[in-house]
Amino acid sequence: MIETEYMNTLTLKPEETIKKNISFTSADFSDKNAFHIAYGIDRNFLLGCGVSIASVLITNPNRNFHFHVFIDEINDMETDKFSQLAESYNVCIDIHIVDCKKLKELPTTKNWSVAMYFRFVIGDYFFGKQDKILYLDADVICNGDLSELITLNLNGKVSAVVKERDEHWWSLRAESLECPELEKGYFNSGVLLLNVNEWAQFSVSTKALEMLSNHAITKKLSYMDQDILNLILFNNVKFVDRIYNTQFSINYELKKNCINPITESTVFIHYVGPTKPWHEWANYKSTTPFLEAKKLSPWNNNSLLKPTNSNYARYCAKHKFKQHKPFSALLTYAYYFYLKVVR
Repeated sequence: MIETEYMNTLTLKPEETIKKNISFTSADFSDKNAFHIAYGIDRNFLLGCGVSIASVLITNPNRNFHFHVFIDEINDMETDKFSQLAESYNVCIDIHIVDCKKLKELPTTKNWSVAMYFRFVIGDYFFGKQDKILYLDADVICNGDLSELITLNLNGKVSAVVKERDEHWWSLRAESLECPELEKGYFNSGVLLLNVNEWAQFSVSTKALEMLSNHAITKKLSYMDQDILNLILFNNVKFVDRIYNTQFSINYELKKNCINPITESTVFIHYVGPTKPWHEWANYKSTTPFLEAKKLSPWNNNSLLKPTNSNYARYCAKHKFKQHKPFSALLTYAYYFYLKVVR
């Protein structure tokens, strides 16, 4: 590994960004040869994160994993679930409480909180600790064997990634971001196999924070952290097969002829878009992998989430109509108007 004094040149130093570490380890767990997987979330994604971890363990029973959850706040009831998960599946789960003071200076959106920048904290945190780390969004569910991804040779690249959408989309992002190189491929940042030493050598976090502090750059961004990573790493990533980040919006189910891209060979299902598989209106075959993993996790008895704002209520009503539940749909539309007008 690279000498740890290089840490001093990075902007997001772990001793400054991590306020507290909480570790849950089963009595029989051995960290030897464990593969490390990390998530960066806020409390809205706790259910998704827990089930995502369970899905990895269920589909890879003979692998040794060590999980990390980076979050800004968590209560005892929520940490107990992760403790149960660690004990049930004989793994280690570390919860890292992030100090968001510096990150809160960065731009956020209605849909994405400051937690989207935790992937930069994660990249820096593992320098000097691990050579390789897998970052996953909490709306990613494992559906297959990770062996080939774990042993993948990154050939000196900073990260292995999966392209998003198609050539037309890459061209649009290249034009919007004024970066012609992105026409060759624009990647989704929900699944990142990071080469930690190269991440440090390339000063990814430092460059990202500098760019995110520049209004001339941020005004071009639509997908904040993802756009920034594409601008920084466009020539320094290894593209891998879409089976490792099969992106599907549950709202596509509202279309007349929805094509479900999830197949038996899909390793990671990424539920992009505002409707998530933990929403009670996401009742489709496409969300079965999430629901099956939930049943085998400490979150089994947790209810699926109801709409909490007008945007969710609108989608909920649309899906209820799609699912031939007109009475429930009309009630939800009434709730939508209440949230929109009265509140």
